[in-house]
Amino acid sequence: MHGIPLFDVKKQLSLLRPEIDRRIAEVIDSGVFINGPQVREFEARLAEFAGCAHAVGVSSGTHALQIALMAEAIGPGDAVFLPAFTYTATAEVPLLLGATPVFADVDTDTFNLSVADLERRIALVKQDGRLRPRAVIGADLFGLPADWPAIEAICAREGMLALDDAAQSFGAELDGRRIGHHGHATTLSFFPTKTLGAFGDAGALLTDDGERAEIYRKIRSHGERARYEVERIGVNGRIDTIQATILSAKMTLLEAELVERRRIAAVYDAILEGRVGLQRAQPGAVNAYGLYTIRLPDIAVRATVQAALSAQCIGFGVYYPKPMHRQLAYARIHQDAISGGPPALPNSEALCSQVLSLPMNPYMSEGDAERVAAIVGAAA
Repeated sequence: MHGIPLFDVKKQLSLLRPEIDRRIAEVIDSGVFINGPQVREFEARLAEFAGCAHAVGVSSGTHALQIALMAEAIGPGDAVFLPAFTYTATAEVPLLLGATPVFADVDTDTFNLSVADLERRIALVKQDGRLRPRAVIGADLFGLPADWPAIEAICAREGMLALDDAAQSFGAELDGRRIGHHGHATTLSFFPTKTLGAFGDAGALLTDDGERAEIYRKIRSHGERARYEVERIGVNGRIDTIQATILSAKMTLLEAELVERRRIAAVYDAILEGRVGLQRAQPGAVNAYGLYTIRLPDIAVRATVQAALSAQCIGFGVYYPKPMHRQLAYARIHQDAISGGPPALPNSEALCSQVLSLPMNPYMSEGDAERVAAIVGAAA
């Protein structure tokens, strides 16, 4: 019986290898490895696919988050609200800028930011008076959009930046529009295993705001408005020309790959419904399935399922085994963010002991998905 990896990028590469080789050779022959014309080509394709006005390529999803916050001059004394159930990149960026991350709980059905708990923590920070509420970073976890209409309404009322961390959700939809329109800006990661993956680190910012897009372009290139004319503090955050041209080639398959991801997810859903907890989409949301993640009763059952999958050489992942507020780097900051200590984050803590991600890629067969689901269902 053949193994099934959690991620598999080899099939896609076999389909695109001649075109990617040609594109890479073109860049090498030109010698323009930074800000080549292929960067502008990729940005145009990206904006067209998302249906937004502007796309700005950068060196990673983490740099995309940092640039978005730097553009708003977010720093010391500012509170940035984000889910506790997420990856460290979302949390580390506010700290790098001197701001304070304030962790909010998530919803147990969508796994995304709980709007009710977000409201609660904003009120507590305002009451405490030591920090200024400045931004909300909502992560579209595993490919499912967060409740952006509600988050946008809160941010508009409070005068805060609404930033969509769509590292796992490029290609997802909400209310008939692809991710890239919600909030003031959207950040993307093109880590190799994402729905659109580079051959290394790369990322982008999407926005309909032309002024913000221009600021992002300056910040990504050391804050320069022209060569050696430094207008603002910036970073070395440009996307490499080779990564941009690889991503342009991969975009030719993205639409079809999203259809296939949803096909595999439907197979999983049909077999696992009622046997395990499934990530539930809110009305109007269409999952991109960057990951297919289930919820098991507890860590012991999860270990049993993991053992059953391992015995059949089937890959899996735990995203994430520990919430941000329990991480050593953030624990003290979390406790100090609100006087007297912040409220508990029970949903984030529970999910960390329950979630399990199953193999998901657009080139899996339905038979493979059925096999994985049958093993999970029997072991759970």
